[in-house]
Amino acid sequence: MNTFGNIFRLTCFGESHGRALGGVIDGCPAGVVVDEAFVQSELDRRRPGQSCLTTSRNEADKVEFLSGIFEGKTTGTPIGFVIYNTNQHSNDYANVKDVFRPSHADYTYTEKYGFRDYRGGGRSSARETACRMVSGALAKLMLKQAGLNIEIVAKMTEVGGETENIEEVILKAKEKGDTVGGVITCNISGVPVGWGEPVFGKLQANLASAMMSINAAKGFEYGMGFEMAKKYGSEVNDIFTSENGKITTLTNNSGGIQGGISNGQDIYFRVAFKPVATLLTEQPTVDKDGNATMLKVRGRHDACVLPRAVPIVEAMAAMVLADAYLQNKSSRI
Repeated sequence: MNTFGNIFRLTCFGESHGRALGGVIDGCPAGVVVDEAFVQSELDRRRPGQSCLTTSRNEADKVEFLSGIFEGKTTGTPIGFVIYNTNQHSNDYANVKDVFRPSHADYTYTEKYGFRDYRGGGRSSARETACRMVSGALAKLMLKQAGLNIEIVAKMTEVGGETENIEEVILKAKEKGDTVGGVITCNISGVPVGWGEPVFGKLQANLASAMMSINAAKGFEYGMGFEMAKKYGSEVNDIFTSENGKITTLTNNSGGIQGGISNGQDIYFRVAFKPVATLLTEQPTVDKDGNATMLKVRGRHDACVLPRAVPIVEAMAAMVLADAYLQNKSSRI
């Protein structure tokens, strides 16, 4: 659906080439001081057209709050906001109106809904992630003002199988009219012990759900991840110890989560992203009637999603943690 979260919830709307994007944030407690300059700075981190690594689409991405904030503070009521699209080139997509782009959602959307908004991919476009940046920024403000010293840091760690000279790998793909995939690693420090649920609603499951909802995400692992499957328990168990009267572990192979609940150690995970499906070279495909054809797309497209996905990963992590914080309030008297 179009809603993410349980207590702290974002419901978003909008398409790549529609009039606007926007959303409603429910569950944010009253009294959070809204630093609109900070919210805008978070939005700016994913804004297109900022470097040679990203699409040249030049959107201002200015957020306008419509409700739920009074005299600079949240009121506890739904927070409505809108981000107007200002730099659409819809005619660039006229040649894909009746053709299915390889590895895009064109075919599945057509089969599911009977027709589709072909302009920039419509609802399937990553343009909708701008709304997540607004919600993530408010989640960060809420957690900070709750007195929590949580730090969320994501970064590109691998592109096209390479871990060094990552930007060069992206530029080479772009020069060829090709695209390239990669991995983003995220580390979260400062999460208290006890967040997350033991069965449904495990903290790692909610993080995985958040990350896999991001466009082009293909895989998620936390802690040692799939490497753990190659090991013996004696090699990977995190041994408990006590330091200055505080229980901790000698290692953190679990990735800061045990039994679905945070254990006070750093939470770390990796998200794999596929290459962008839109290539600027000609590809074979079929039209809506199944007739074979050749397609060469037009328009402005990223050669790699990673540069602009980094802040989105952080925003989604912040939303999961804000939700976990509020849910944990009911764990005990």
